[in-house]
Amino acid sequence: MTGKHAGKAWLGVCLASLLTACSQGNGFSDLDKFMADTRAKPRGHVEPLPEFKAYEAFSYSAADRRAPFEPPVDVQLTMVDEEPISDVEPDLDRPREVLENFDLKSLAMVGTLQGVEGNLFALIRDSAGGIHRVRTGNYMGQNYGRIVGVSETRIELIEIVPNGRGGWVERPRSLSLDEG
Repeated sequence: MTGKHAGKAWLGVCLASLLTACSQGNGFSDLDKFMADTRAKPRGHVEPLPEFKAYEAFSYSAADRRAPFEPPVDVQLTMVDEEPISDVEPDLDRPREVLENFDLKSLAMVGTLQGVEGNLFALIRDSAGGIHRVRTGNYMGQNYGRIVGVSETRIELIEIVPNGRGGWVERPRSLSLDEG
């Protein structure tokens, strides 16, 4: 067994000497020359960092004033103390009519009919394409519009709309004959 170990040791010594012999050549001369040339070149100049202004804290001085989206305080106080101008309000207990389900802009007057007794009826087309017969006293539109007059070419009505202060106000409207 000592012979086997001696052979392995001898093989290891031969390999080490072979590697040592190969490494002593001038195989890195081009790399050494490149490094020397690079070190000999003038070095670049790096610009210094720019000067920054120091942060100045902003003091908000309007914090004790009213918010810009709220009405002024004096308007709020006058709205509370103000009494309703009129006693107009819609009759919410009466049954609603069919044409009150449509916006007045979607209704069109398409003609008139005269009854046996001389009563004048207006023909109204709704946005669904239906035709309805109305006369003075009927209601139409979503703002509690009551018909106060029917003529050959137009319907006069009074709408009851909110006034923005908790009350109601009457607004006259008319619907003219659609010639198309």
